[in-house]
This record gives sequence, C-alpha cells and structure tokens, in this order.
Amino acid sequence: MKRFIVLCLLLVQYYGYSQDKFLNEKPPVFPNCQAVEIDSLQQCFNKSVFDLIYNNYKVPQKVYDENYKGDVVVLFEVDTTGTFKVVYIDAIYNELKNETKRVFGAFPKITPATYNGRTTYKQYSISIRVPLVKYVEPSHDINVTNGLSKLEEAAKKEFDSIKSSLESYTNQRFSSELNIQFTHSDYNRFDRSMNLIGTNSHTASKPFLYSEVSKYYDFEEEDKKLQKKKESWAGKKLCNDHLLQLRGKDYWFTIDPIFDLQVGKDTDADFSSTYNNTRGFVVQGGLGKKFNFYSAVFESQGRFADYVNRYSESLKAFGPDPAIIPGRGIAKRFKTDSYDYPVAEAYLSYSPAEFLNIQFGHGKNFIGDGYRSLLLSDVTSPHPFLKLNTKFWKLKYTNTFMWMKDVRDEVVEDKAFLTKYVANHYLSWNVSKRFNLGLFESVLWTNSNDRGFDINYLNPIIFYRAIEFETGQGAGNALLGATAKYKFSDDVNAYGQFILDEFSLSDIKGGEKSWKNKYGYQLGLKYYNAFKVDNLFLQLEYNRIRPYTYSHNTIVLNYGHNNQPLAHLWGANFSELILIGRYRLNRWFADAKFIFGNRGFDYNNGTDNFSYGGDIYRDYNDRPFDTGVEINQGIKTKSFYGNLQAGYVVNPASNLKLFTDITIRNFDPNATTRETFNNNTVWFNIGLRTDLFNWYFDN
Repeated sequence: MKRFIVLCLLLVQYYGYSQDKFLNEKPPVFPNCQAVEIDSLQQCFNKSVFDLIYNNYKVPQKVYDENYKGDVVVLFEVDTTGTFKVVYIDAIYNELKNETKRVFGAFPKITPATYNGRTTYKQYSISIRVPLVKYVEPSHDINVTNGLSKLEEAAKKEFDSIKSSLESYTNQRFSSELNIQFTHSDYNRFDRSMNLIGTNSHTASKPFLYSEVSKYYDFEEEDKKLQKKKESWAGKKLCNDHLLQLRGKDYWFTIDPIFDLQVGKDTDADFSSTYNNTRGFVVQGGLGKKFNFYSAVFESQGRFADYVNRYSESLKAFGPDPAIIPGRGIAKRFKTDSYDYPVAEAYLSYSPAEFLNIQFGHGKNFIGDGYRSLLLSDVTSPHPFLKLNTKFWKLKYTNTFMWMKDVRDEVVEDKAFLTKYVANHYLSWNVSKRFNLGLFESVLWTNSNDRGFDINYLNPIIFYRAIEFETGQGAGNALLGATAKYKFSDDVNAYGQFILDEFSLSDIKGGEKSWKNKYGYQLGLKYYNAFKVDNLFLQLEYNRIRPYTYSHNTIVLNYGHNNQPLAHLWGANFSELILIGRYRLNRWFADAKFIFGNRGFDYNNGTDNFSYGGDIYRDYNDRPFDTGVEINQGIKTKSFYGNLQAGYVVNPASNLKLFTDITIRNFDPNATTRETFNNNTVWFNIGLRTDLFNWYFDN
C-alpha cells in the first residue's frame, strides 16, 4: 500500500446528500468536472483532490528514516473565490505539516461552491495516511483470514471500518427537538408568523421546540440574511459560526462560550459601580433525528443596582449564604459587597413520535402569551422537571412535573432544604382559526407522612382537585386557570389569563370582598408591524391579582420555589400596567418597557404583624380581617419601572449581543419600614451578553 485513503469530509456550510439539497447547492467545481452531472459533482471534487495529493505529495526523508506510520489530518476550505486554504493540520512531524501546506498551496483556483445561486465557502477534513496509500475499490482488497472464522475476521476489521464520518455541517438545530432559548425579545422575531390567522400553532406553552416553530418561520433563510462575509477563520467564528460545530452521519453538536460582561452605574447606590462577570459554555447537539441534548454551565460574580441587591438579600436562604439572585440561584459572598452565583441548566429532549415530545432536565418553563404569566413563569431559579408535550388535531397538551425547594430557616429539616413537588397540566385548544382556549390545573404537595412524589399525580388526564380531596385537603394546594387568545387580524391579537386559587360565589354575591376570593386575571394586546412599520412590535398588558392568592395555611404549600414565586414576580395583592415596544433591523435591536404598578406590602413593625396578602410565603390565617379585602391593602405603594435598551447581535449562532441600557425605577410607599421605603433609581449599563434567558429586574 503506497498512497492515501480519505477518511472523512466536513463541510461547515449547507450541504447534504439528498437530491433536493443538490437542487439548491453545488460543491466547488474543478475544470475537469464542468461537464459532470450535478449529483456526481461531489464525487468528482473528491477524486480531483485525491489525484492532486497523490501526484504532488513528497513524503519527507525523515519520515522514511524513522519508519513512521500514521495519519496527517487536514482541515481545509474552499473560499468564496475558489481558493484553497489550509485551516488546521495535525501531524507528528513539522516536516509533514510543511509539505501538506506546500501541496495545498499549489492547488489551482476553482469555481467556488454555491447555495441558491450565491457563492459560499466549504470546509473539508481529510486524513492522509503515511506511508502514502493509493485508494482502491474495496472489492480489490486482499483478505487474509489466518485461520479465523468469518465472524472473527469481521470483528478484527470492525475498528478500522469505522471511518471518521464527519459530514458537511448544516445547522441541524433549526429542525431539531431542542428548545429555542426563551427570551421575550428573541421570541418576538417569530411571534407574528405563529399567530397568523389560520395557523394551528399553540403559543402559550414555552419554550418552543425548533421543530414546531420551523413550520411557520424559516430559520435558515433568516440566518442567511444575517451572515457576514468573512474570509478568516477567526472572523467566521466571531460573527457567524459556533466556536465548534461538528456533524456526523447520526450525530451533531456545537460548543459555544458564554459571556455576560457588564459594567454600569446606579446613581442611588453608595458603591462606585455595578457589574456582572459571567463565563461559561453551552453544549447542544443531537443523536439521530429524535434525540437532542443541551447543557449550559455559568460561573458568575456580580454587584447590581442597590434595589436588586436588597431584594436578593431579602430572599436569603437558610445558612451562611447572604442572598438568592432572582431567577438564578443561591449566592455566596464575593469580596465585601458582591455575589458569586454558579448556575447550571441542562435537559434531554426526545420525540418518539411526531405528536409527542418528552423532556427531562434542570431549567424553567412558562405558560402564557404575555410578558407575565399568572400560571407558571420563569422568574424563579432553575429546577428539575419532567415535561410531556402531546400535540394532535387542534390540541396541545402539556404535562409538567417539577421538584421545588423551600429554603427558609423555619422549614429546613436536618439542615436540608424542604422538597416540594408540583404537577400541572395545560390543555390548549384552537377552537377556530382566530380563537384559542386553554385550561390549566396545578397541584403542589410536600413529603408529608413520607408521601414523597405521589404517583397519583402521574396520571396525565385526571383532575388534580379530585386527588387533593382523596389525600386530604391539607395535603396539597391546587390551583385552576384558563387562558384565551383572539386574532383580530394577522397583525393584532388579544390574550388573557385567569387564575383561581380559592373562590366563594356566595361571598362575591354578598359584596363583602371576602379574603376567600383568591384569584387574578390578565388582559393583553399585541400589535405586530405597528403602524405599517416592519418589525415594529407594541404590547399592552394589564395584570391584577387579589391578596392571598398562591398562599396557603400550611405555609410550605405556597406556590413558590427558592423564596421566589412560581407565577408573577410580585406575588399577589397588586395591579400592574405594562407597555412594551420592540424593533429589529437586521442585527440591530431596540426595546422599551414601562411598568406602572400599585402594590400592597406588610408592615412587620412589631405592632402590625398581619399578612395583607402580598407575600405568598406567609400563612393566610395571619390576615387582619375576613371581609373588606382589597387589592393594594397594607402599605400602599406606587411603583414605576422603565427600561430602554439598544444593541447589536455580534453572533446569531450563539446569540451574543453587545448592548447598552438605562433603567429608571421609582418606588413610593405611603409608610416607611425596614423593607419598604421611598427609592428612586437611575441605572446605566453597557455590556456583552450571550442572551440565553430572561432577566427580571422589575421587582
């Protein structure tokens, strides 16, 4: 054996092996391949490369002298001008690396690859065997059995038969069973496409899968519009590609770094500056067509605006750690006035059939079409979950099972946080082309009487309220809810939610404003391409939740996790008006958000220690009265939150963004306590962030 054998091909731009793909793209073409049929062009390209290496490669004498046998792995590309460029060489001798560069440097300029008629670059990986081996057809191989059986002989060849199967890297994520990372601003890109009159989409249960959104929104085409023409490897990795992206016959994966590097100034704080320093990495990929995986690890240190720091410390868990960063997790002290808060999120996603997706992981979920959710939101810390999404006909049915923690001092057991379990189901029904109706039910319970995870709640269809009566009404906390959406046009739709924790019809008719009427509602309106301006989005939302909603007389059965609510960030006992505007032009974006609120807080001053219904972690039996209960009771507080943000998407593959924003917050209670006092904040920020989740600083 004297020359080489090709082990693998890697193309980093769009390339596939089906006839449909070849209709839209062509590999690079050597002059001798001009007359070859399109479905044979890749084979002709491969052979031409083989021949050029075979006829020009000169193995260095040192290799012969040392009787070396091995491989030279070469990663190269054909750029948009048709020029061959070596990207990477892996070889034991520098002499082999230099010879490889020389041979590829002598390759002629050829016709570049094209996609949809546009020139594009292609990357390939090739392995050159030393001593050089000439490629021959497998039928010409000489098999030496050495007295072995056929099975044994085949077994001895198994390892060598597993060739490096790297193929062209196409963005498999766009059609995968992976979640689209849930950020409100990014979901706005395809929200209109999913809400056109006549679609059979279901938009409340989030995050969405790429596979379900790709039916309405062309990720590949939109991604191509954002691609920048970069010739260098570094330029492509910075602006267009994943840091590492590989694809084989039955697998693919990508690896990207995570950054959230911010610096800012809070005019109300006595420290010099705010900052956040997050580093990490995210790995995502797939095995086969039905199984995908995702993992992200964050290591962070930060100091935020003073009101955020105070809120974080008010969430403090049992133990020495001083704070819980809202939406992230428990934080230990870093230096004297900052926090160190590591976070990890991961999940496995499997779709055994087109109508069913199963996920198991550590993360967050959201139910609703609005900015807030009164049913299940992503404002709390990541937690373990098992989720089943079943879609058929005009229905989508979501079952979510979650493992939560109560981390307060008074409920720890043997210095361990108390475990709570939550099971909920949400049924979305497209009643017509314009109208969607959703029904929600959730129950929360603890390990009372060594109950553990109650298998009764694994039944995906049964009404949880019935099980709650069977196991004892004090053994769980059940909630009921409903959602609705109506499409006035392709550009305008209305949405709403209703949450019911406890309800007394007789008390409502009596007009006494009973504490038992624990409910809340949401009304919203979305306007796409507002005033006929493409990509201009406007949103109006109103939320109102009565006191004591989400709370319980068994305080561990509140609807919360890690000292944060599972629904609305503010808990209960409030009304809120939200105005949002978003605009996107290519890689540029701008967001504006204004929130006006009326809230009620507890005094907790030693004289008045009653619960007025805003803190869902308090026992509702601590209420000061049974009737005359009104929203905003207790310390009446008016609040305003405004945020303006503008930025540029540096890399759409990893969602890396350069941004700047300004936050204005006014907090005006009618009484002053240690927790509630007048506060006016102006917070400036600039940073570079891998945008993977929602930050909620509007507490």
